[in-house]
Amino acid sequence: MKIITLIARILMGAIFLIFGLNGFLHFIPAPPISGLAGEFSHALSASGYGYFISGVQVIAGFLLLINQFVPLALVLLGPMIVNIIAFHLSMQPSGLPPGLVVAVLWVIVAYRCRTLFLPFLQNRAVD
Repeated sequence: MKIITLIARILMGAIFLIFGLNGFLHFIPAPPISGLAGEFSHALSASGYGYFISGVQVIAGFLLLINQFVPLALVLLGPMIVNIIAFHLSMQPSGLPPGLVVAVLWVIVAYRCRTLFLPFLQNRAVD
């Protein structure tokens, strides 16, 4: 299980680092997106919000690759993965498989450090 988790962590870190850097440097050409998905993507880039998303992806991907603050990286990437899946379910279903792969990688890595997440599952705050 350690080797599977290591591979999942490195793969997920590389994916988010590369695609986060692509948000700044645009070295992976993207075909034009039409319809509602295109409007949404345009709004993200025109507002500058896309840079924030890319920055978080770069930081979290780097943390995963260097194996430092892995739970923090998972907490940062969790909402992004949910949004990736929601985007593809609602606006561009053809891109759903890569999002599901990243979600599976996230679950594999999170399972390895599950004891660190158990306090989040308490039903009451500590007084």
